[in-house]
Amino acid sequence: MTVLRLALILTAALTTLPAYADDPLPSDRPAHFTVHTSTFDYVRRIAMIPMRDGVKLHTVILIPRGAQHAPMLLTRTPYDADELTSYGPSGKLIGALDGYDNADDTIVAAGYIRVVQDVRGKYNSEGGYVMNRPLRGPLNPSQTDHATDTYDTIDWLVKNVPESNGRVGTIGISYDGFTTLMSLVDPHPALKVAVPMNPMVDGWVGDDWFHRGAFRQLGSIDYIYEQEATADNAIKWWTDHYDDYDAFLEAGPGDAVAAQHGTDQLGFYRKIRQHPAYDEFWQLQAVDKILAARKLTVPTMLVHSLWDQEDIYGAMAVYKALHQADPENPNLYLSMGPWHHGQGIDDGSTLGPLHFDSDTSLWWRRHVLRPFLDHYLRDDAPPMKIAHVTAFQTGTNQWQDLPAWPPEHAAPQKLFLQPAQKLGFSPADKTGPDSTVSYISDPLKPIPFVSRPIHILADDEGPQWVPWLVSDQRDVSTRPDVLVFETDRLKSPVALAGEPVANIAATITGSDVDFVVKLIDVYPDVVAQQQALGGYQLMVSADILRGRYRNSFSSPSPVPPGQVQTYRFALPNVNHVFLPGHRIMVQVQSTWFPLYDRNPQTYVVNIFDAKAADYRSEKIDVRDEGSSYISVAEWK
Repeated sequence: MTVLRLALILTAALTTLPAYADDPLPSDRPAHFTVHTSTFDYVRRIAMIPMRDGVKLHTVILIPRGAQHAPMLLTRTPYDADELTSYGPSGKLIGALDGYDNADDTIVAAGYIRVVQDVRGKYNSEGGYVMNRPLRGPLNPSQTDHATDTYDTIDWLVKNVPESNGRVGTIGISYDGFTTLMSLVDPHPALKVAVPMNPMVDGWVGDDWFHRGAFRQLGSIDYIYEQEATADNAIKWWTDHYDDYDAFLEAGPGDAVAAQHGTDQLGFYRKIRQHPAYDEFWQLQAVDKILAARKLTVPTMLVHSLWDQEDIYGAMAVYKALHQADPENPNLYLSMGPWHHGQGIDDGSTLGPLHFDSDTSLWWRRHVLRPFLDHYLRDDAPPMKIAHVTAFQTGTNQWQDLPAWPPEHAAPQKLFLQPAQKLGFSPADKTGPDSTVSYISDPLKPIPFVSRPIHILADDEGPQWVPWLVSDQRDVSTRPDVLVFETDRLKSPVALAGEPVANIAATITGSDVDFVVKLIDVYPDVVAQQQALGGYQLMVSADILRGRYRNSFSSPSPVPPGQVQTYRFALPNVNHVFLPGHRIMVQVQSTWFPLYDRNPQTYVVNIFDAKAADYRSEKIDVRDEGSSYISVAEWK
């Protein structure tokens, strides 16, 4: 009776609330407000551009006031075109944009028309969102993909923006770098240049989702959660731990953290779980393979960051594939900078504790990016004196102009893991049945990939995540589950250039294993004017391989216990000089947590379904008599 009476009272109260629609005092707010922009130095237009299937994509067009015969630069993004073109409440275009746009030496200064578009299904664009929407074909039965959407967008722009000269370039970073690469598939005739920066290329081999079979859970599940839960990223990832290490470890086996958040509702995450191996789902989406099967007809500058914490594989994979397919193609260019992900559009003076003697990003934008874009987009087409490869050499901190990558005069070498934790350019003098070094890998006590506490999920742009690839490795070098091999102090410089390849010969007591291999520059004990670098262990290159894929990425197999197996995999490209007084170090370990999921070290068909009982410690014996090494190229 009490509940019913309360309900009746509430109902009566609601029905007797006074109406405010007849408020005699008029509102100060007008029914419609018009923003006066006549003093702005640009015109902002919004267009819903129709695609061939009728879906309309929200597009922001920023035109310098008074522009005539101006080139257009297009970015297609899932990250909110309105926000990306409204960084500041400014009547000046340079104040409304960010990054390469607002730099006084790049896009705005060139007088370009800037176009930013929401991809289908995101923010104000119509249609359904599909993560890295595959090209039309077996994985996409529709008539549209990012290639067709780019084509249709460019076609509309050249017909409907009278201030333009009819020439269009595409540019973007990360996901926007992926859409830039998609513009090269059956490109529109008006597309004259493309600059894919740090692009997503192959999500299984070495970019966002996996690295050679190891699931890159930190930065993936939270990203997918926010990207796919809503069109406008309104639902944010949550965490109930300050330390992400604790959050993942306490959640339990498999993908328990993802399950806690309901990611099984998200289409792309379900696809990841269903395709843990490098099957056709991944192979057919590999952009390097897609573009290598076509003739590159649009001048393209791939931009790579040597310490890219998100997409360190993509740009170099595309360059390698295109260069091998057509070594003399005049349209292929590459830039390599000493940067984190996307730092080419930011200040490039430092990265973590590293100082590069100048703003490397500013130099690159002025002397490489701007001349490259101007040459192909502007009516007057100024002369361009840019090498096909512009590479920054770390250690010496110098830019290099090269005809191709890797440098042709770099001689192949091997860095051998030797007994007594030694590292050298020749194998050990003595070999025998006991030429091994051992450690115990325990998935219940995984090695943190950066110093704890790890606070990234709630702050992915914070001080840990962006520079983590240059973080000091001394924290883990003394752990008993990390092998360390080191040269003597160098008496002369050693320059390495190209793609190192790890070759680890080992036996294990379990039936699966991960190997993490790091190539490290160990600084002298005292560094003049940079005390924090004394003894610093700088990762120059590092990556991971899931052991079940040692023989085939597409056909995993258990590791036979007690039998020597070879684990061979490429590390990210280097262009580095180890200076006199430094040492070269290699570290080997089997966990890298929570960046990568834990291998239970017991073979299960799908690690996402692993149970607590599957997680077991194992002994790992690494051969150090000449069969374990890193192949490198030394630049004399």
